[in-house]
Amino acid sequence: MDAMTFFHYSAGKWLSHRTTHHLAFRRSELGSSEIQVEPLAADHPDIIALCKLHEIDPQRAIGGAHVTWQGSMDWDREDDGPHAGETVFALVPDPDNPTQGQLLRERGYAEIVPVVGQYQIDADGGLVMTTEYETMSSVERFWFAGPNLRLRTSTVKRFGGFSTASFCAETRLVEVAEVRETTIESPQTAVQHHLSLLGW
Repeated sequence: MDAMTFFHYSAGKWLSHRTTHHLAFRRSELGSSEIQVEPLAADHPDIIALCKLHEIDPQRAIGGAHVTWQGSMDWDREDDGPHAGETVFALVPDPDNPTQGQLLRERGYAEIVPVVGQYQIDADGGLVMTTEYETMSSVERFWFAGPNLRLRTSTVKRFGGFSTASFCAETRLVEVAEVRETTIESPQTAVQHHLSLLGW
C-alpha cells in the first residue's frame, strides 16, 4: 500500500472519539469530532497550489487530500466555540522509495502554519506522519482495525514545555465504495509501533 491508497481508504465522513493525556498534569481529557476526508488527484488545483507554496515541482506530487473537522474537548470554555478547521495535504514520494516522502500541509497539526513534514507507510500498513515545527514536534500514526474503523495515535512534544499524547478511535459514518479489505492490527501492536517511533 502507498500513502495515496491510504487516503482513498480514508475517504468519507468519520466520527472521532479522542482521549488526550496531558503528561505534565497527569490528567486526561476526552473529546469528539466529525472529520471529512476527500482524496485529491495529483492534478487538482489545490495540490498544485500547495506544491507551489512550498516551492516544489507539482509534477512530483501523487495527490493528497482535503480534510475538514469540527468537534469539542472536555476542557473547553463556553465561549471557546467548536474546534473546527480544514487543511490540504499533498504527497511527494521519494524517487527511490514510493512508501515514504514529503508531506506538504496547508495547515499543521500542532501549529496553524504551512509546513513540510515526512510520511511513511510502515511494515504493517500504517501511515506515519512526522512534523518538526519551530517550537514543537509531532508524530501521528493512522491504521485500520477494520474497513470502517480507523485508529490514530499522536504525540506532541513542545520544546522546553508540555507534551501530550492522544489516542483516537474513528468510525466511518458514510460508506465509500472504494474501501476494501485492509490490514488489521491490534491496539497493543499499534501502541508498540508508536512508542518505537518515539524511541521509547
